[in-house]
This record gives sequence, C-alpha cells and structure tokens, in this order.
Amino acid sequence: MSSPLSQAFAQNFLGHSPRWYKLTVLAFLLLNPLLLWLAGPVTSAWVLVGEFIFTLAMALKCYPLQPGGLLVLEALLLGLATPEALYAELQHNFPVLLLLMFMVAGIYFMKDLLLLLFSRLLLGVRSKTLLSLLFCLLAALLSAFLDALTVTAVVISVAVAFFAVYHRVASGQRASEDYDPATDRQVPELHRAHLEEFRAFLRSLLMHAAVGTALGGVCTLVGEPQNLLIGHEAGWHFVEFFRQVAPVSMPVLAAGLLTCVLLEKSRRFGYGAQLPAAVRQVLAEYAASESRKRGAQQKAALLVQALAALVLIVGLALHVAEVGLIGLLVIVLITAFTGVTDEHQIGRAFQEALPFTALLVVFFAVVAVIHQQHLFTPIIQALPTERQPGMLFIANGLLSAISDNVFVATIYITEVKQALDAGHMSREHFDTLAVAINTGTNLPSVATPNGQAAFLFLLTSSIAPLVRLSYGRMVWMALPYTLVMGGLGWWAVSHWL
Repeated sequence: MSSPLSQAFAQNFLGHSPRWYKLTVLAFLLLNPLLLWLAGPVTSAWVLVGEFIFTLAMALKCYPLQPGGLLVLEALLLGLATPEALYAELQHNFPVLLLLMFMVAGIYFMKDLLLLLFSRLLLGVRSKTLLSLLFCLLAALLSAFLDALTVTAVVISVAVAFFAVYHRVASGQRASEDYDPATDRQVPELHRAHLEEFRAFLRSLLMHAAVGTALGGVCTLVGEPQNLLIGHEAGWHFVEFFRQVAPVSMPVLAAGLLTCVLLEKSRRFGYGAQLPAAVRQVLAEYAASESRKRGAQQKAALLVQALAALVLIVGLALHVAEVGLIGLLVIVLITAFTGVTDEHQIGRAFQEALPFTALLVVFFAVVAVIHQQHLFTPIIQALPTERQPGMLFIANGLLSAISDNVFVATIYITEVKQALDAGHMSREHFDTLAVAINTGTNLPSVATPNGQAAFLFLLTSSIAPLVRLSYGRMVWMALPYTLVMGGLGWWAVSHWL
C-alpha cells in the first residue's frame, strides 16, 4: 500500500510539471534550512530570492504561485520574515490589489466592444503596413487606460475566431461538424499556401499588438500593475505619472511605431506577410453574417460599454477615486445596464485576475524578506548618484526579462523609497529613479515571454499552436523591438531625466 500511495503523492506534487522541476523545488525546500544554519539569514535570503526568480522564469513548467508559495511559507517558518511584515506590505500596497481585483474584471465586460473594434479594423484596412501600425497603436492606446491582458485577450479572440472560420472552409467542413483546427490533415494542398500565409499574417499582427501593450502600458498609472505600485510610492496621480515618464515613454512610443512600419516594409524577423484575397473574402462573409445577427439588445449593450469606457477614462484622468474603485464602478454600470445579473456570469470576470492577485501576495512576502534582511540597500547606495538611473534601468530590464516585472519593480521601488525616507537622496533624484524603475521593468522586458504578462498570456493561449507561435519564434520576432525600446529607453533615462 505504501508504494502506490507514495507514487500518488509524487504525481500530485506540482501536478504535471516535469520530474526534474519537482526535484529541484524539493531540493530548494530541503537545503534552505541547512543553509540558514550554516551561512546565516542574509545568505539564505539571497538564495531564496534566486530560487523565487527561478520559479518565475520557469512559469511555463508550473504556475509560480505553488512553488513560490512553498518557498515563502518556508521563509516565514524559518524567521526570514514575519507574518506581520507581510501583512504590512499588503496594507501598504492595497491599491495595487484593488486594481487587479476590480479593474481587470471591469474591462472584461467591455470585451464585446473591443472585439468589434479590432474585427472592423482587420477587415477594413487593406494595407498590411497601415493595419500593423493601427493594431500596435490601438493596443498601446487601450493598454494605457485598460488592462493589457484584456486587450491581448481580445486580439487573441479575434485571431482565433477568424482562423477557425477560414480553417473550417479550407478543410471543407460544415459549420455543424466537429473538427480540430490545430491539424491540417483535412486541408487540401490547394489551400495550404493560403493557410500558411494567413498564419504568418496573424502571427505578425499578434506580436505587433503585444508589443503595443508594452508601449502604451509604460505611459500611465494603470498601464501595468507595477505602474500603480510605483506611482503609489511616489505619490503620483494619473496626470502626474504621465508627465513624469513622458520624457522616456513618448520617444520610445514613436520609435516603437516606426519599428513596426520598418519591419513590415522590410519583411524581416517574420513580419510582412499579407492577407490572401481568398481568405479576406471568407472572413468578410463571416463578419457580415455576424453583424446581421446582432439585435437591438446587443447594440444597446455596445453603447453602454462605450459610455462606461468614457467614464473610466475621465475618472482616471481626474482621479475621482482609487483606480480599483473606478474599476468596480465600471463593473456596476455595465452589468446593471446590459442585463448581466447572474452570479456565475459576474464570477467569470474575476477568474483571469485572481490567480495573479494571489501570486502578488507571494511577491510581497519575498519583498518582506528582502526588507527585513536589508538585501538591496547596500547595492543601491554603492552606485554613484549620476549612474544610478541608467544602472537601475538595466538591472530592472535584465531581471524583468527572465522573471516578472511586478516583482522586480516591487523590490527596487520600495528600497529606493526607504532611501528617500532615510534622507539618503533628494526628492528630485527619487523621481528620476522611479521613472528608471518603471521604464526599466516595462520596456526591455519584451525580450522574452517571461517578462511581459501579455506575452506569456499570448504564448500559453489557444492561438499560439494554431499559428505556430513558439517561445523561440516570439523571442526572435521581439528582438528588433527589444533593441530599439531598450536602447532608446536607457539613453533617455541616462541623459534626458
């Protein structure tokens, strides 16, 4: 009995993660107490941070909440931080938790409006270069005010729907028949060239849109979760945040959009594919059919969503309340006036954000360890003042590319704020470092899917295997954007602030 039971425990531990990954996490958990006894708390805390970054980097093997949570639980039991310190971190960063709980859910109820917008754009613009530019610009604009994950989810929904429509037609399947769009076995040779061109077309649009979320997300207080965290520490409201980061974010936005155009014109790095005329005809017929099905209630719901979006933008600009509470306002307005009254319908809106909200609590537990052991304070103070902005930009960019930008931003902004409170730097210098941390976590992190939540979401979505978008291909397609955004961002932080 013991053998089958032990095998069951082994299989249940971290689920379907690879065996080597499970053994690595177990090794971490077994070695940490020994390391604390041999080397002391400071060394153990540094190792814990490295172990936690490893779990973030391996997010595709296992969601970091479980292995990271086990590491944090052990750290609390070993006394590297106290539950009281963790609770203090959560209280201090409560606005960020509100943002994730309510703003992301609020934008979920705007999906129909966003879906219609991107669908009309895809079929209404025939120039691929202009279409790519508009996808990138629209994703940037929406991500500046809405949640980047939701914007990415909408673009993915459009791509999945259109790909499935054409793939079914190319396979010769009727709408009533079940079939698998992930396989091309039923697609005749005549249509395969069009299908591959369509895949490349969608891949490029998805990447342009994902990069657009980073270009827009860096600009405003609500663009990314770490922005609100940084703005909260700095005491910046929506307009002030935009003004502070504009010397970096605006040149990078312009350079990013120019890069989008050049990539489409040069047809390098996997860009430049066109939408075949035969595919466009199929998609146009599908869109016209869907439009005819839209009744008065659906049109009224779209109008309500548009008005709620306007309320959202005005509320954020005037800072009428905490960002998360404005998100709750959007939930109430849209659900009340669009007939969404079922508890389960509303509950689905929270499914996307709550896992990351829980993970954020684990982030703050690691930050509590860093604070109590004073890990990063000597490093920041050792840097010459004039070199600190550029070096913090690079450090945040490199760490964000392999782990999570919210976690990295949390570490650095809290340490910098402690230095300000202790009188070790001026307020002006603190503002400069806050901008460096914000742009450092947002811009170079497009280098890998690990660094941007929108990229990781795209990689793990249903559209990725359909359009053959792998991890390596994402890194390759993001490379020119990484060089332009990271290089110009570093130069602006080092010389313009």
